[in-house]
Amino acid sequence: MELPVNPFKNALRAGRPQIGLWHGLAAAYVSELLAGTGFDWLAIDAEHAPNDVRSVLTQLQAIAPYAAHPVVRTVSDEPALLKQYLDIGAQSVLVPMVESAEQAARVVAATRYPPRGIRGVGSALARASRWSQVPDYLERCEERLCVLLQVESVAGLRNLAAIAATPGVDGVFFGPADLAASMGMLGRTGDAAVQDAIASGIRTVRQAGKAAGVLSAEPALARKYLELGALFVAVGIDATLLVRAARELAAAFKGQATVPPAAPAY
Repeated sequence: MELPVNPFKNALRAGRPQIGLWHGLAAAYVSELLAGTGFDWLAIDAEHAPNDVRSVLTQLQAIAPYAAHPVVRTVSDEPALLKQYLDIGAQSVLVPMVESAEQAARVVAATRYPPRGIRGVGSALARASRWSQVPDYLERCEERLCVLLQVESVAGLRNLAAIAATPGVDGVFFGPADLAASMGMLGRTGDAAVQDAIASGIRTVRQAGKAAGVLSAEPALARKYLELGALFVAVGIDATLLVRAARELAAAFKGQATVPPAAPAY
């Protein structure tokens, strides 16, 4: 049995933009539905959505037959939790709230087996190794893992160049909502200062030879990030799409001329 490839990581290395959708509805049935809609990647959110290791596992299984690549956003940089996500088969992880090169190095170490890291060895129980049926999993899995770090604070921006330069880091993702809050602009992700910080951050990450990513449900902003050189951009959120469509449908049949816009999530 062969070690599965990571098409998402390969695309980033080749400089091919990857268009994604944020997936927070925490149900494998929805995961499979979304996996066939044409997105390059789906962000399974275990930070703000009601996901745990078991629910993420079922979503990975649901997405597996499709071309869309699952990226698991963890709730923290806890090595034990990262180990569990890797063991259930997550090849790409997105770790939130990274603020220093030292923290970045710890995250990378949590994805590597000793002596290069601290990941616990339990491949006999791991879906990732197909329960030890991939004979060279221990030796080669590292080359197929994609480690993405989320910078979303003033402190993270201050240390961005060092974070991006950390060996083993494949990309840096900017979280507009938390970044705006850290800058004293809670809920104002479109503020010029926030947007300038993200644009500057994308340039810094690119100069380090790494991939930059962002989430924006606003098409104009998402296209702007792609033009600036971001390579993995999430252009919508499943919950937001569902709420918007439901509100518009209800309004159309209840005689409302317009639907009040929902507050932007990111």
